[in-house]
Amino acid sequence: MQPRVAYQGTAGAYSHLACCKVFPHWEAVACDDFLSALELVASGFADQAMIPLENSTAGRVEEIYRLIPKTSLFVIAEHFEPVNHCLLALPGVNLSDIEEVASHPQALAQCHQRIVNLGMKAVAAVDTAMEARNLSQGKNRKRGAIASALAAELYGLNVVHDNFQDVIGNTTRFLVFSREQEHQQAEPGMDYITSILFSVRNIPAALYKALGGFATNGVNLLKLESYMDGGTMEASHFHVDIQGHPQQHNMILALEELEYFAREVRILGSYPAHDYRV
Repeated sequence: MQPRVAYQGTAGAYSHLACCKVFPHWEAVACDDFLSALELVASGFADQAMIPLENSTAGRVEEIYRLIPKTSLFVIAEHFEPVNHCLLALPGVNLSDIEEVASHPQALAQCHQRIVNLGMKAVAAVDTAMEARNLSQGKNRKRGAIASALAAELYGLNVVHDNFQDVIGNTTRFLVFSREQEHQQAEPGMDYITSILFSVRNIPAALYKALGGFATNGVNLLKLESYMDGGTMEASHFHVDIQGHPQQHNMILALEELEYFAREVRILGSYPAHDYRV
């Protein structure tokens, strides 16, 4: 049976594009929301899920940080996908013919200056790829859509302007989730990232003490995100990305200190650092 990777969005979405890059020979399964994609993996229908965690322009995907603690899945890889917004139109339509352009509000914001310079009207839509599909099913030759090149290919649209975004370099970081943990043994010469969840009590210097072991043991902390969980104000929850593998000596010492000062410590997974970080 062909393996499956689940993602949130419509066929042609940037998450779908990431799936095609990482798993070119897998079946990509579209889901209405992030929870559904994760549940497909938990149930065994899908082998892995490609989930966006943060974007260099739009910031973190807030919903994911609230979903991760509720799943028992492991993180086994990361992927950085450059976002190349394309202005799409029906076949035969020229750039000068387009009077309005529709897409997700974030895509519109990232292409704002281009839209203004071309004198187009911006129209907010639910999803980039969904708007491309809607455009292909209609006959409005004065309307364009901002979406991926993959969406153009899937829905028979023309790319009338490539790299339509105002700033080049917009990138989304994805995490790959699986039922089984991988990379439990550290390979020599391999750079690893370890993602960890933990909680601290709402007392003075709790976070300082919990993270102190990483500094004293020379472990590089790459990312720290905080969030409140379950409507309570009694404890703060944290997601950290650390440069290193739990089998490395300095990581062992740092994690021992974290376990002492924090609670509910959970290693989501260790995985090779993506080439984008080099």
